[in-house]
Amino acid sequence: MDEIKRREIYGWLVKSRRDLESARRLLRGDDPLRDVAVYHCQQAVEKAIKAYLVYQDIPFEKTHSLVALLSRCLPLDAELENWKNVAEILTPYATEFRYPGDPMEPSPEESEEALSLAESFVEFILQRMPEEVRP
Repeated sequence: MDEIKRREIYGWLVKSRRDLESARRLLRGDDPLRDVAVYHCQQAVEKAIKAYLVYQDIPFEKTHSLVALLSRCLPLDAELENWKNVAEILTPYATEFRYPGDPMEPSPEESEEALSLAESFVEFILQRMPEEVRP
C-alpha cells in the first residue's frame, strides 16, 4: 500500500476513534450531553466505513447515510450484512436532535445503545484493517 493511501485510511480511523472518545466523555459527565454523544457515535461509524472503503479502493459519495455507505461494502465482505441494523439505528443520529424543533435528546438507554453499537462496529472494522493503518 502506498504512503498516501495509508495516511488517508489512518486519518479516517483516528477521527473515528476520536468521535468514540468524544461520545464516551459526553455520556460520562455529571450532565450528559446525549444529543451530541449520539451524533459522535454516528460519525465514528461513518468514518470507519469510509476508511474501509478507501482501503478497498471503493469510491463513495458525500453522505451521512450509514446504510448507503455500508451497501458499498457488502460485496466485499459478507459479514458486514450483520451490521445493517446498526447502520439503520445510527444513521438518523447524523441529524436527529441537532436543531431546534427536533426532540431535545435521546433517552439514556438509547444513548448507551448507540455508544455500544458504535464501539462494536468500529472494532469490527479495525480487525479487518492491516496493522499499518490502525491508530
